[in-house]
Amino acid sequence: MTPSDQGDVELDVDFAADRGNWTGKLDFLLSCIGYCVGLGNVWRFPYRAYTNGGGAFLVPYFLMLAICGIPLFFLELSLGQFSSLGPLAVWKISPLFKGAGAAMLLIVGLVAIYYNMIIAYVLFYLFASLTSNLPWEHCGNWWNTDLCLEHRGSKDGNGALALNLTSTVSPSEEYWSRYVLHIQGSQGIGSPGAVRWNLCLCLLLAWVIVFLCILKGVKSSGKVVYFTATFPYLILLMLLVRGVTLPGAWKGIQFYLTPQFHHLLSSKVWIEAALQIFYSLGVGFGGLLTFASYNTFHQNIYRDTFIVTLGNAITSILAGFAIFSVLGYMSQELGVPVDQVAKAGPGLAFVVYPQAMTMLPLSPFWSFLFFFMLLTLGLDSQFAFLETIVTAVTDEFPYYLRPKKAVFSGLICVAMYLMGLILTTDGGMYWLVLLDDYSASFGLMVVVITTCLAVTRVYGIQRFCRDIHMMLGFKPGLYFRACWLFLSPATLLALLVYSIVKYQPSEYGSYRFPAWAELLGILMGLLSCLLIPAGMLVAVLREEGSLWEQASRPAMDWGPSLEENRTGMYVATLAGSQSPKPLMVHMRKYGGITSFENTAIEVDREIAEEEESMM
Repeated sequence: MTPSDQGDVELDVDFAADRGNWTGKLDFLLSCIGYCVGLGNVWRFPYRAYTNGGGAFLVPYFLMLAICGIPLFFLELSLGQFSSLGPLAVWKISPLFKGAGAAMLLIVGLVAIYYNMIIAYVLFYLFASLTSNLPWEHCGNWWNTDLCLEHRGSKDGNGALALNLTSTVSPSEEYWSRYVLHIQGSQGIGSPGAVRWNLCLCLLLAWVIVFLCILKGVKSSGKVVYFTATFPYLILLMLLVRGVTLPGAWKGIQFYLTPQFHHLLSSKVWIEAALQIFYSLGVGFGGLLTFASYNTFHQNIYRDTFIVTLGNAITSILAGFAIFSVLGYMSQELGVPVDQVAKAGPGLAFVVYPQAMTMLPLSPFWSFLFFFMLLTLGLDSQFAFLETIVTAVTDEFPYYLRPKKAVFSGLICVAMYLMGLILTTDGGMYWLVLLDDYSASFGLMVVVITTCLAVTRVYGIQRFCRDIHMMLGFKPGLYFRACWLFLSPATLLALLVYSIVKYQPSEYGSYRFPAWAELLGILMGLLSCLLIPAGMLVAVLREEGSLWEQASRPAMDWGPSLEENRTGMYVATLAGSQSPKPLMVHMRKYGGITSFENTAIEVDREIAEEEESMM
């Protein structure tokens, strides 16, 4: 090693030490909860549950959580915490697969662009709720058409409502489509129309909020989540209590949870359950890996995995009660079946639920609470997306970017705001649907499958479990090993095949996307997949040795970021290491032998025994 190289690696050690950690014990846990518990828990899970067997849907849901959700969640946390690196630099574990990290960044970047537009819509409705009368309560406004009818109806002698919903449009639906989106000003995705300046300003405000909260990295966002991760539960509880006390609420809850076990014979139900788990926990986006990289080396992520994943599932179920209790009341008021008022996605958040709010006393108050809950749910996930991008890039160029992390974060926010301006046009919803359908679809599944196989098959399940043993003091049991090696990849592969076989072109209402838009979406998904072989090609050209040697050989500085945590095979492999025995250094610094040092000694002994058996 030349003197200049020695200086470089010493700088590398300094930057690794200055990377920072969470400042509080609950910062990491609350950040993970806020990241996983998002908009999908409110507007996707309840709808998926009732359309796939009601209460019977919970059987495949929790089974898929055990097979796919919990193991992949723990795997991603383990990778991040063990290495203290972001989604790009973590591929020192197997440099041949660094393209998977680049694919993660592409996916999370595309998602962050349109996800903040959804937050902008929420801000728009939040401000619109600050009035004595909600603007979507009545017809007669300039944006309403002759088809607009206030869906309240009048009861006949039998107590039923004589109201035909098929030939009319509710005020809330026209407010959403004709006023907020102004979609009538666009001829389709190819002619987006003019920029909606009110949406443009809401999007700007959304990005300003996100930037201010991630200004100092996890030190600032880790404190914000004490509010944004907990306050939604208070609002959800208030909405739940209000909902179940409404007349007709039980009708909606019964519709939501009545078991229909014959649905379990359909493969679609099991696929839907796996999809809900996969996207709800946010595996593969890099957020979990990024958050875990700021942990101390011995943080108990095994315990945190079960707290977050089970908490996320319970939150989804509770949200279903809050949503369907109000929809039951709404169906009784309108005299129609629950399935005629139940929707998923933006249709629930911006049309159906706002309409239900107009039927309640103090409707602006309940509307404000609902949209404030959606705001806090969305912001937590957006914090994770931006922190993932910033951490990944700054870990790659620590000398230049880490001292100017705040400036770099601001530049990322500005760039994404400008790229998202097309979403604020009259036809912006068409572009948002295209991004939502393709940016994180089959490409994300390919990335997670690649990650799982690279870690367990190429790097080696024994080595990975040994790393976890060094970090946590125990090895993962048979359950995790079986899932990582067989069950989780097989489930994801089934999801991937299903999504390809059951492919359906994008649509928004009655609008069908043109062929060129579909091709653009498919290419968007394929690009993230192609980054993986492209990364392999670059690695092969840059390194010496056979392809398998490059794949299975971690980088020399792979392992724990701090010298005192590097034992066994990681001794003296840290760049700039001055001591051949970091364990002894640790003992001299901190005195005594803790349970973790005992673990390190055990790991050293196992490695020595393996080496002797191979000789």
